[in-house]
Amino acid sequence: MSATAERIRLSMEKVIEGKPEVVRLTLVVLLAEGHLLLEDVPGVGKTVLAKALARSVDCSVSRIQFTPDLLPSDITGVSIFDQRQRDFEFKPGAVFAQIVIGDEINRASPKTQSALLEAMEERQVTADGTTRALPEPFMVIATQNPVEMEGTYPLPEAQRDRFMVRASVGYPDPDSEWRMLHARAGEGPLAELRPTAGAGEILELIRAVRGIHVSEAVGRYAVQLVGATRDHPHLRLGASPRATIHLLRAARAAAALAGRDFVLPDDVQDLAVPVLAHRLMPTTRSQLGRQGVEQLMAELVRHTPVPEPPRPQGRRPLRPSEHLPPTGSGRVRGL
Repeated sequence: MSATAERIRLSMEKVIEGKPEVVRLTLVVLLAEGHLLLEDVPGVGKTVLAKALARSVDCSVSRIQFTPDLLPSDITGVSIFDQRQRDFEFKPGAVFAQIVIGDEINRASPKTQSALLEAMEERQVTADGTTRALPEPFMVIATQNPVEMEGTYPLPEAQRDRFMVRASVGYPDPDSEWRMLHARAGEGPLAELRPTAGAGEILELIRAVRGIHVSEAVGRYAVQLVGATRDHPHLRLGASPRATIHLLRAARAAAALAGRDFVLPDDVQDLAVPVLAHRLMPTTRSQLGRQGVEQLMAELVRHTPVPEPPRPQGRRPLRPSEHLPPTGSGRVRGL
């Protein structure tokens, strides 16, 4: 697993300069069978990141440019009458691919956005009364501009809840930006990327991630962390049970990428903000105080008690009286 994931990571970092954490989160979502939402201002490399992953793995790829006039059938597919066979033939839409890149998803109408709900959650598409399974592995990488920008629609809560992670690429530092300018003086590194792993290898990694051990203490810690979002006075909508499932899946993938076959509380803590923050809705008072959901989530992580490591199993500890030798004896009782 480490060797395959490292090849994909190095391939992506040839294009994405100075953003190792965003690349790691992308791999976590891929191995955890989730979907990734990239939210940032235009021009920072959201689509390039999605393309870098698509070209680094040997999977079928499709791209959907979301616009206000895009129809749901453009995504899921449509049945067309075949004159020769005198019957309707289904033409699969762009969602029938292993990696689907949705560019500027919040520029489409809510009706079109809802066409992805069934595909993202159940990995199938129902059209004309027939349900068709999507290929495996299946991952949606969607980009969106901030809601304050012109011509955008906020994603509904049900749509946001289906994305495992929301990440922000951010501006590069000066050195990374200079290297990017130098690397893209010609054709650019994206055109030179070649697949470093096949679809079969990705499926093997996904199956391995499913077997990563999560102790009861760590599982209850994740449940407690998610439950705290539902009782916070500054949040009017907390995280759903689907969020708990996504958090543990992502923690398993992060542990596997770190070379471990078990999940630590640190894995849950590191992923709490990117996995849970975009599902939360602050109260009006919190919005007026300009306290973002990321800050509220980070505060919950700091105040939620971390489970203690289990005591080693074996011989019971001696009581204080057993450490002292009995009167008139030169031996220590019990040894």
